Amino acid sequence: MSTLNITREEARVRAEALSVESYEIDLDLTLPGDHFRSRTTVRFRASEDAVGGQTFIDFVSTNLTAVTLNGTELGSDCSDGTRITVGPLAAENTLVVDGLADYMNTGEGLHRFVDPVDQEVYLYSQFEVPDSRRMFAVFEQPDLKATFAFTVTAPDHWAVVSNSPTPEPVRAELAEGSPFSGASTWTFTPTPRISSYITALIAGPYRSTHSELTSADGRTIPLGAYCRASLFEHLDAENIFELTRQGFEFFEAQFGTPYPFEKYDQLFVPEFNAGAMENAGAVTFLENYVFRSRVPEAMVERRAITVLHELAHMWFGDLVTMKWWNDLWLNESFAEFMSTLAAAENTKYTGAWTTFSSMEKAWAYRQDQLSTTHPIKAEIRDLDDVLVNFDGITYAKGASVLRQLVAWVGQENFMAGVREYFGQHAWSNTELPDLMRELEASSGRDLSEWTRLWLETSGVNTVSVEVDTQGEGPEGVITSLRLVQSAPRGVEQGEPGDAVLRPHRMAVGFYDLDDDGRLVRTQRYELDVDGEVTEVSEAVGARRPALILPNDDDLAYAKIRLDSASWTVAAERLKDVADSLPRTLLWGAAWDTARDGEATAQWFVDLVLANIGHEVDSSVVQTLLRQLNTALSLYTPEDQASQLRATAADRLLELARGTEAGSDNQLQFIKAFAQHARTGEQLDTLAGLHSAEQSLDGLDLNTDLKWEMLTGLVAGGRAGESEIAAAEQNDATATGALAAAQARAAVPTAEAKQRAWDQVVSGELSNTTQRNVLAGFARTNDPALLAGFAPQFFEGAEELWASRSHEMAESAAIGLFPTSQVSQQTVDAANTLIERAREKQAALARTVAESRDEVVRALKARAAR
Repeated sequence: MSTLNITREEARVRAEALSVESYEIDLDLTLPGDHFRSRTTVRFRASEDAVGGQTFIDFVSTNLTAVTLNGTELGSDCSDGTRITVGPLAAENTLVVDGLADYMNTGEGLHRFVDPVDQEVYLYSQFEVPDSRRMFAVFEQPDLKATFAFTVTAPDHWAVVSNSPTPEPVRAELAEGSPFSGASTWTFTPTPRISSYITALIAGPYRSTHSELTSADGRTIPLGAYCRASLFEHLDAENIFELTRQGFEFFEAQFGTPYPFEKYDQLFVPEFNAGAMENAGAVTFLENYVFRSRVPEAMVERRAITVLHELAHMWFGDLVTMKWWNDLWLNESFAEFMSTLAAAENTKYTGAWTTFSSMEKAWAYRQDQLSTTHPIKAEIRDLDDVLVNFDGITYAKGASVLRQLVAWVGQENFMAGVREYFGQHAWSNTELPDLMRELEASSGRDLSEWTRLWLETSGVNTVSVEVDTQGEGPEGVITSLRLVQSAPRGVEQGEPGDAVLRPHRMAVGFYDLDDDGRLVRTQRYELDVDGEVTEVSEAVGARRPALILPNDDDLAYAKIRLDSASWTVAAERLKDVADSLPRTLLWGAAWDTARDGEATAQWFVDLVLANIGHEVDSSVVQTLLRQLNTALSLYTPEDQASQLRATAADRLLELARGTEAGSDNQLQFIKAFAQHARTGEQLDTLAGLHSAEQSLDGLDLNTDLKWEMLTGLVAGGRAGESEIAAAEQNDATATGALAAAQARAAVPTAEAKQRAWDQVVSGELSNTTQRNVLAGFARTNDPALLAGFAPQFFEGAEELWASRSHEMAESAAIGLFPTSQVSQQTVDAANTLIERAREKQAALARTVAESRDEVVRALKARAAR
C-alpha cells in the first residue's frame, strides 16, 4: 500500500497513542520556482504505552531540510517523502519539521494559479480529505484536533487570509532569488481546537469587500467576500452577505449555539474542483459563482444553497467533527438538508424543496441504482475508500433520508436533539450513535431499526399505487387504495441494492382540475408506509380524483409509480399541475420510467418538449434539459437519433422564440439549441445568432453565451481555429482560455480529438483546463469519430490512474471513458478492465464500473418499445 494512503486502523492506533496540543506553522511564499518553505512545530503528548515507541507524521515534501524531536535531529532516512517516522517518544513532545513543499495545479494542497489578465499569482488551500500534509507536517486524521497558528511571509501587496482574523502585516526579508519586489509577514492567532482538513490559507492580490453582523451572543462577526482583482467588478457581495445573515439567523436559532468562530470570510478562488469547502471561518468557493454575465436563475439559486450549505458546516463538521471518514455522509447530508431547509424557510428561495427534488434526489436515485451503490453509512477502510465516496449517496441520498427522518420524528423533536448534540459535543469528535441517542431522547422513538434499514443497507425502493373503485370515471368511489412497495431485485437483474423493504413517512395527494383547468390538490393523506402493502384506509369512500400522487410533498426517499389512469392524466396535463413540487415529482417519475426502460426515449423527449415551455422553475428547466440531452444522446436507438435530435433542436428554437423576451427560459432554451443544432438550417440559424445578424428580443448576447454558440458551430463543422483564436483574443481572460480549450477539443476531426486525448494523457494540464478539454473531446455530433479511442482507454487506464493524483485521475477516467460507444463490446471491455484493476486499483475499478453501468442502462433504454 502506498504511504499516501492511511488506513482506519492506523488512524485508530495513532489516536490512542497521541494527544495533539498545537501546531505552529511558518510558511514562506516568496521563494522562486514551484516550491514554498514550510516549517511546522507540533506539540503533542504520548500515552503511557506509547512512550519510548514510534509513530508517524504526514508531510508530502519535495526536500526535507531537518526533522527534530525533543531537540534531537532525526536521520535523513526518517522520511519516505510522505510519512516521517518519529521516535522515541517522550510523554511530552516537541517536533519540528522543516522543508520544501510543492505548489499544486490540481486543486489539491496549496494550489497556485497565474491570472493571464495581470500575471498575478493566486493561491488557495484545499485539504479535504488528506491534503493538509501537502502544505505542512500534520497528523492527518480528523480526530486528532489541535490549535493551529499560521505565520505567513508573502509578497507585501497580497491579501493573506486564514481561519483566524487577518493581522496587520510587518515588513519581512524576501527569500533569495525571489521574483517579488517586497515581502511582509502575517502572524495569525491560534485557532480553536479543530481538525487539520478545515484549516486554510488563501493568499494573493485578492480584492475584497467587508461587512458585519451581530451573532446570537452579541458578538460582532466581521464578514468578508474575496475574489481575483480581474473579476471583482462582477462580485455580487451584497447578495452573498444577505444570504449569510439569513443563514446565521436561522442556524443560530435552530442549533441553539452561537456561531463558533471569530469571523466569516467567503473567498471565490480560481480552478476549484468542488462547489465549496467549509474551512473554519474561511470558506472557499468555485469561482464560477462570480457571474461575469447573465446565468440561469438555477445557477444563482445553486450558489445560494451552497452558501448556506457551507455555513451549516461551521456547526456540523467544524464545531463537532466526525471521528473517522465513515461518517462523512453525516457531515455532508446534514449540511445539504439544513441548507435547503434554511433556504425554504428563511430566504426568498421558498421553492427550495422543488429544486432539491429535481436535482439532489435525481442524483441520489441515479447513484443508488449503480452497481457500486453502498449504504449511506459506508465502510471506509482507508483514505482511498473515502476519496470515491463523495457521491450522490453521501450527499443527496443522505440528505433525503434525513428529511425522511425529520418527517418520522417531527421537525421540533429533530432540532431539539440536534441542539443537545451540539451542547454535548462542541469542539470534539463524534460517531453516528452520538447523534441518534439525542434524537431518540428528544423524539421518544426507538431509531435502532430505522438506522439499520435506512443507513446500513443500499438501494432505492419503489412505491406503486393500486386503486379499486365502484363506478367509472369521475363518479367512481374508491373501495381500496393501496401503496405497494418493492425492493431491488439485485445486480443480476439490473437492479442493484439490498432486498429490504423500509418504513416511510409518506403523503398521498389527490389532484383534480379546478375551474381554470389547473390540477390542484384537493385532499392529502399522511401515513406510515411499511411492508409490502399499506392500505390508505382514510381514502375509502372518497371520490376518485383525476390524479393520485404517492409521496406528495416528497417526504420519502423512493421511486414512485402511478396507477394507469393517473399516468394518462399526468402525461396529458403535466403542464397544468399548479404547484411546482408535485409537478416535479411527476417529472421525476417520468424520467425514472425512461431510465428503467419502461418507456421509450422518444416518449420522454416528446413529453419534455410539449411541457417544458410552461415550466417556471429555473432549476427544473435546467434538470429537464440535461435529461433531454441524455435521452437523445444515449437512450435513443441509433436509427432514430438523428431525426429525433433535429426535431428537438427545432422545438427548442421555437420555444426560445416564443417565450418571454429576456426571460430565464429564453436563455436556457437558446443554450440548449446551441448544444443540439445539427442540420444545415439549424447551424445557419446558430451562426446568425452568434454573429448578431439574427436576434431574439431580450436575449443578452454576452461573451459566455457567444462561446457556447461558437462551440456548437465548431462541433457542427461551421467554425474552426481562426474563429476560436479571434474569440480568445477578444476574451483574454482565464475564462476565455478555458472556453477556447474546450472549443478546440470539439473540432470534429480525428486530428483534433487525438490532440485533446494527448493533452489529457500527458498530465500537463491544470485541473480546470483538463475538465474543459475533456468536455470538448466528448462534444461530437458523430459518436463514430470517438470509436477509435475506446481501445486506447481500456489499454491505458491503469497507467493513467497510477500516474496522477486522485482528483486528476478520476476526472480523466470519467472523461475519457467511451460512454458514447453504446454497445455490448464497450461493456465487455469495461468488465475486463474492472477485473484487472479490482485488487490493486479499487478506486479505478469503481469509477469504470459506474461509467459501464451508464452504457448498460443505455442499451436497456434503447431496447424499450
